[in-house]
Amino acid sequence: MISIQGLTKRFGRTVALDGFSLEVEKGSVFGLIGPNGAGKTTAMSILATLMLPDSGAALVGGRDAVADPAGVRAQIGYMPDFFGVYDGLMVYEYLDFFASAYHLPVAGRDRLIDGLLELVNLEDKKDFFVDLLSRGMKQRLALARCLVHDPGVLILDEPASGLDPRARAEIKEIIRQLGRMGKTVLISSHILPELAELCDQVAIMENGRLVVSGAVEEVTAAGAGSRLINIEVLDRAGDLAAWLAGREGVSLAGSDGRSAKVFLRGGGDGQAALLREIIAAGYAVTQYQEVRRNLEEAFMAVTGEVNGGEK
Repeated sequence: MISIQGLTKRFGRTVALDGFSLEVEKGSVFGLIGPNGAGKTTAMSILATLMLPDSGAALVGGRDAVADPAGVRAQIGYMPDFFGVYDGLMVYEYLDFFASAYHLPVAGRDRLIDGLLELVNLEDKKDFFVDLLSRGMKQRLALARCLVHDPGVLILDEPASGLDPRARAEIKEIIRQLGRMGKTVLISSHILPELAELCDQVAIMENGRLVVSGAVEEVTAAGAGSRLINIEVLDRAGDLAAWLAGREGVSLAGSDGRSAKVFLRGGGDGQAALLREIIAAGYAVTQYQEVRRNLEEAFMAVTGEVNGGEK
């Protein structure tokens, strides 16, 4: 449904996208992950026909975002990270305005808007002024606006940004429902555990490039040969963390009062060698095992390796 092929985009000397490519299947809820400056918003803006690439192609449903922007806009609903609302309009009037902008017939608009407000749990706010809504309500209203023309593809840039836990939970449930409706959803977020719950597939970006892409299970197992090892000791866990941080091929993932987690390059021989070194250094090891990493740990591993962050 979405095909991004070798996109490049520069802003002066800054390279925002550097040959970025990505495929998103129809009906997928797809998470786009990356640190600030990775190029997520730039890629989404090009897909939404709001920005031209320097080279490459961005296709939605076979339509080219550069050659046929009107054809792409008819298929997408775009929700940016930051958006404004029109003061003095009520919620119903706000959605009616966008229905008019999409040239939807007047007959049936009432039913359409009522349905959208029910979907985003704002049916009781129909006659409220938009500028008096909470941020979470405005986010849900913006999502309803994206759906006015019933697009097959939704491009959501940080839709839960700045929301409290309850408002984030409401947005998550709406996105799940959209996925069940068969919409193709491309969503970016810094809240990685929530993406892991929401998405069928994810991709990690770094420095304008695709690092890894696939099902959540595949991406969490990725890491260019590194393994996540949990090490528990009777005492001196803080000293152990400092000791581990200085080892060749080891990158500290975290520590607490009893344990430390590290990314370790290499296979079983490397794991056995590190264990022998820890014991020889005088630490009383009570547990030493490879663990399944979560999405946040996989993100830290693969982006650290791209930047040479793992020693």
